[in-house]
Amino acid sequence: MRQERTIQATIFEVFAQHEIGCELKAMSQWLDGQRQLTSLVAGDLRRQGVRETGRRGLPAESVLRCALLKQQRQLSYEELAFHLEDSASFRAFARLPLRWSPKKSVLHQTIAAIRAESWEAINQALLASAKQDRLESGATVRLDSTVTAALMHEPSDSTLLSDAVRVMTRLLRRGAALPGTPAVQWRDRRRLAKKRARAIEYSRGQDKKRQLYRELIAATEASRDELQAMAAGLVEAAEMGAERWRAEVAHYLPLIARVIVQTRRRVLDGEIVPASEKLVSLFEPHADIIVKGGRQVQYGHKLNLATGKSGLILDIVIETGNPADAERFVSMLDRHIARTGAPPRQTAADGGYASRDNLKQAKARGVQDVAFHKKCGIAVADMVKSPWVYRRLRNFRAGIEAGISCFKRAYGGARCTWRGLDHFKAYIWSAVVAHNLVLFARLKPA
Repeated sequence: MRQERTIQATIFEVFAQHEIGCELKAMSQWLDGQRQLTSLVAGDLRRQGVRETGRRGLPAESVLRCALLKQQRQLSYEELAFHLEDSASFRAFARLPLRWSPKKSVLHQTIAAIRAESWEAINQALLASAKQDRLESGATVRLDSTVTAALMHEPSDSTLLSDAVRVMTRLLRRGAALPGTPAVQWRDRRRLAKKRARAIEYSRGQDKKRQLYRELIAATEASRDELQAMAAGLVEAAEMGAERWRAEVAHYLPLIARVIVQTRRRVLDGEIVPASEKLVSLFEPHADIIVKGGRQVQYGHKLNLATGKSGLILDIVIETGNPADAERFVSMLDRHIARTGAPPRQTAADGGYASRDNLKQAKARGVQDVAFHKKCGIAVADMVKSPWVYRRLRNFRAGIEAGISCFKRAYGGARCTWRGLDHFKAYIWSAVVAHNLVLFARLKPA
């Protein structure tokens, strides 16, 4: 049975007098006043069909606090398990029951269960407290975008095909060990695929590359045919292991088919495949191809952020694809209005958001001053009241660059280390909550 709260972990909550210990104590005091957030986490931890009897699990309150520790200190699960056992301040903040030292597997299973929607609700509660304490009114907002990389290597057609052969070989080996598997002759082509991929990387002539690609595609298709034949023989197997194996096969086969098709189109047919149709990873199929300006191509998801004068992240949107900033300006404003119930009095945005239509729609929504970092042919008098206000808002917008840098460098916003789109969103929102909670603890007077 899992409790929502730790009723009494210990009567001796010892926080170090170090700056980090003081921050943890301030964060803990805010969490103590937000009992409803524990219920959100407890709901995520409840799995359908799990009985409410038996051994007690890690309390939901401790799961939330451990998740914040992990994200704030940028720890692995193994490092988090060690610090929870070693550090008195960490144990006091996590509210662990007496003599409890959770293992990394328990921490992984419970922290990963918290949904992105729950993290977003926690952030809204934090912003409400900041507004109540007059730390952030939301009247002046700045917008910018950045990219968070997915957990994947630099993609290429040859490496994708090699990965496909490696995955299918692993599935063939596991399938052959299942009871009732038909006698299917299959071959381990991993070494062949790796050699062809390496030869493609270092070969220079186009004709030679095309020939190597044909051989690599042929090896991939041969492994795919063998896997399909084995899956056809296990259709009626009812064992749990067979069902899980079939689910993995059904997941990977369409992705592998996409890799083969896009390789044929690009390499053999010389066709330009649109970025929206490309698959860049078998393991992170949700990853998008992001190009910002003339900078290096990135693989992950584009984020649109809104921050206020306090530096708190007021809102963040994880985009699908690579939409232009100008297309997302009005929607970000609408989200702010829906969340706060009123339009911001002043808005400052990066030059990519600038357009006459965006300025017109922002004014129509009640925003008094709208300053774009680049004027893009728009007169200052049309955007703001005076050149002085424009300069002030433009300088205010520049501060978001430091905030994004801190978010990416100190709280893991540069690269998501969790797999899957749902976990990607949960990771980003957990980083936002950790960032805002630390900043809130620093801004709030003792």
